[in-house]
Amino acid sequence: MLLPTSADIAAAARRLQGHAAKTPVLTSRTANELHNAEVFFKCENFQRVGAFKFRGAFNALSQFNEYQRKRGAIAFSTGNHAQAIALSARILGMPAVIVMPSDAPAPKVAATKGYGGEVHFYDRFKDDREQISRRLIEERGLTLVPPFDHFDVIAGQGTAALELFAEVGGLDFLLVPLGGGGLLSGSLLAAKGMCPSCLVYGVEPEAGNDGQQSVRSGVLTSIPTPRTIADGAQTQRLGVHNFEIIRNSVAGVITVPDADLVSAMRFFAERMKLIVEPTGCLGFAGIRHLDVPIKNKRVGVILTGGNIDMTHFSQWFGA
Repeated sequence: MLLPTSADIAAAARRLQGHAAKTPVLTSRTANELHNAEVFFKCENFQRVGAFKFRGAFNALSQFNEYQRKRGAIAFSTGNHAQAIALSARILGMPAVIVMPSDAPAPKVAATKGYGGEVHFYDRFKDDREQISRRLIEERGLTLVPPFDHFDVIAGQGTAALELFAEVGGLDFLLVPLGGGGLLSGSLLAAKGMCPSCLVYGVEPEAGNDGQQSVRSGVLTSIPTPRTIADGAQTQRLGVHNFEIIRNSVAGVITVPDADLVSAMRFFAERMKLIVEPTGCLGFAGIRHLDVPIKNKRVGVILTGGNIDMTHFSQWFGA
């Protein structure tokens, strides 16, 4: 199986120059005091389309040949990858078709359409999004760019951690939200090249612990679509390429309940004046569930996105 390396992440970083935002790394005295550690937040909620997904999408589409650019790209996504593909395609002058669940957050759907994406809806609990995508590929000659199980997507996502290490130096721990595994696998490769001693953990919603099961058993495990407010992590299994990287390098996979995600969102809004979506809060919520001491350690946390349906945001806080 051909897998990307830290060199591929460096190459992706060069392709992204002038296109992706170099997102800020923020700290919080309150967060440091709460956890008796030095915590660094890589704020991908400030990335283009409001999420880290732009990195992998642009890296993949920028390498299309002339035929692929003419026919266009297709992707399936709950929202952030959809927006990333749509915007990347617009920048590169190609069509984009997106297969999205009918219950995807309204702002993500609106943004995807606003970037020029042609949206096809499906029922995430009944329909097979990959089957729908295959039909459209056969009909129109589109090139599929999946949200995580893709060489160039993995390499692109790894540039977020690459930037984090370049800015703050060595870390003892890095906590990364985990859905299909694109960001985690890319972050592991970045850590291998930049800070080999860093222990990298994936963090999943409690209701969707397929990654944790897979790592513990050593066998790629599938689960029913989990019911969680972390819509970006409502995956049924890790990607094949992602799992190959993760199982050989990850320090562990931990899970957090949705209630902890709501608490993390409130912390970011009240203390740091940041809007972070539930999936983006997984890493920070995971700190309290680590089974190793972090006192006086340097901890990196990737905040993956900030695309929230404000109606849900108000409901979560009882407004």
